[in-house]
Amino acid sequence: MMTPRERFIAALERKPLTGLVPHFELVFFLTMEVFNKVHPSHRNYSQWDQMSEKERELHRVDMADIFIATAERYNHSAIFLHPNPSRLEEILRQVDLVREKTGDKYFLMIHGDATFSIPDGEHMQEFSYRIADEPEKLKEEADKMVNNALAKAEKIARHGGLDGFALCADYCLNTGPFLSPSMFSEFVTPYLAKLIKGYKDMGFYTIKHTDGNIMPILDQLVEANPHALHSIDPQAGVDIAEVKRLAGDKVCLIGNVNCGLMQTGTEEEVKESVRYALKNGMPRGGYIFSTSNCIYTGMPLERYELMLEIWKTEGVYN
Repeated sequence: MMTPRERFIAALERKPLTGLVPHFELVFFLTMEVFNKVHPSHRNYSQWDQMSEKERELHRVDMADIFIATAERYNHSAIFLHPNPSRLEEILRQVDLVREKTGDKYFLMIHGDATFSIPDGEHMQEFSYRIADEPEKLKEEADKMVNNALAKAEKIARHGGLDGFALCADYCLNTGPFLSPSMFSEFVTPYLAKLIKGYKDMGFYTIKHTDGNIMPILDQLVEANPHALHSIDPQAGVDIAEVKRLAGDKVCLIGNVNCGLMQTGTEEEVKESVRYALKNGMPRGGYIFSTSNCIYTGMPLERYELMLEIWKTEGVYN
């Protein structure tokens, strides 16, 4: 029998599967409601270095246990670790702890993007000026960010235990990418492709996440050659059936269950979104079931549980 990790990898490689389509979420933030534990990403460890090693280890174990408990309770095939603090030595300790407790049961990933994303409001104007005034310097920075990420990944690869990276730089708004397709091809795509190739050459899997309307740059994202695209955001009008038609033979698709409806829609709307994602994502394999973002703070837990009920009965390969 295949492990959840093996099933996840098979989906990433677009290989045929039987049984339930694999499932995971980038983050499950409702840990206080379910486990009476603050999610690791919501913790402020400003005095981490002041702690005794014994206290630090207690926190590490507690965080690892939360990630594992979430995967076990909700049948996730993968765990996206959010080490806190996020320094390299703590990343490696977190990977080791989860592996010690679960073996090779789960696919383990961390964040690993190093490309430009949508600037926040404070920096949008500055970034726009720099594209016009100092494009070559901007490209040098883009290349340096990728090189630094790959140097870090080499250390992780030598250590072992990690399966892949989720590349979570957001590129798109609901109306389209934050750069025109031609600008995107100049300032993002070459560096994304370099990053993905570097990770792959080290033996890592890559999942490219971005919310928003990816359709104007879908070809570029696919050409960058990640194993999977995550989100397939219906709130931005992205139709998983169309993405599957255009790119389903080249890349695994993850997501498409409408997060907005999960929070504010009716139960019937949630059911319809879940069934649409399964119906159009599953054929020919290469699909991993997920929301179009994550189980974020404020989402009603019962909506996630409803989504999973349908998955368990209808997300089954014959």
